[in-house]
Amino acid sequence: MSITSFSFPTPIRFGAGARKLVAAHLQEHGLKRPLIVTDRALGLLPVLAEFQTHLAGLDVAVFSGVFGNPTGSQVMDGAASYKAHQADCIIGFGGGAALDVAKVVGIVATHEGDILEYVWDHPQVRPISAPLPYFVALPTTSGTGSEVGRSSVVSENDTHLKRVVFSPKILARMVFADPELTLGLPAHVTAATGMDALTHNIESYLSPAYHPLCDGIALEGTRIAAAALQTAVQQPGHLQARSDMMMSSMMGAIAFQKDLGAVHSCAHALGAVCDLHHGLANALMIDTVLAWNFDAVPAKFEELAHVCGVAGGGKAFVPWLKALKTSIGISGGLEAHGVKEEHMARLVHIAQADICHQTNPRPCTPADFERLFRQAM
Repeated sequence: MSITSFSFPTPIRFGAGARKLVAAHLQEHGLKRPLIVTDRALGLLPVLAEFQTHLAGLDVAVFSGVFGNPTGSQVMDGAASYKAHQADCIIGFGGGAALDVAKVVGIVATHEGDILEYVWDHPQVRPISAPLPYFVALPTTSGTGSEVGRSSVVSENDTHLKRVVFSPKILARMVFADPELTLGLPAHVTAATGMDALTHNIESYLSPAYHPLCDGIALEGTRIAAAALQTAVQQPGHLQARSDMMMSSMMGAIAFQKDLGAVHSCAHALGAVCDLHHGLANALMIDTVLAWNFDAVPAKFEELAHVCGVAGGGKAFVPWLKALKTSIGISGGLEAHGVKEEHMARLVHIAQADICHQTNPRPCTPADFERLFRQAM
């Protein structure tokens, strides 16, 4: 019997008001000069200004140069801001893009070279050999779960191809998960990020990799999101629904250390080729891919239907998922969201090259990906 390693190491402070604990935590560790890494939109919103009121006693600088799908140049600019401020720690504040940049700013602030030289599949990948700056994370969306992840997705500037820096060394030293930070999210962002969280939980559960701990987390994360997502979208001030979605998001990201599947390979391709929001891309592909996967793992679909309270068993799960998408305002196929026939060849190429589908319940060929994309159009 093979030996399998399991690890769930991230310390988390969860609940309304958790953001107010950051200053004391940093001061307890002798830290005084944080750099907040956030995105361009959040940098202009009251939610960031309000958070800064809780950082009294610290000398704070803000880097708000993250936008869209984060790129290597954004990371390098963030590292330059870290050095200019003579910072001693990093606060990641934002959604998945901002947190992915925040996780790796410390690498290039303390090591030589470009951040893309640290991606896991670089032919001469640089080691993370020096200690990294102390890093804490505050998610402001409930989707990627990047705050508890040991990977950072950074796109190449020219090709927009997503690359991954993977190391336990980039894990947050503490996560402050405060659902009050998500109360101002617009409905369409809540819907797209919520579908991202749901996709993470579902795909990690369907993965054939062996990880019963993640399976349990993924099923419970799916149950929580299924019960809370519609309320979070339709009643944006509903703190319990916001809290539930933040928990499901973190659970999905913890669970997907087990690995993901073809939905994510398709979504990564759609992000690279058409610059689609990752959560929306997952939402547009998930029912098509899951319908194709059903025959490979019907018992798992029965379990998903059971935890989500879907009448009709496993065969009713995908139709239920499509109805959920409609209820939260996600409609239309890929074509309605700007995907064109001329994109097809590159979409198939990037999806096939993506690592996620290697743990899909069914093996995926280029012909399979083309068929799935066309069905989702």
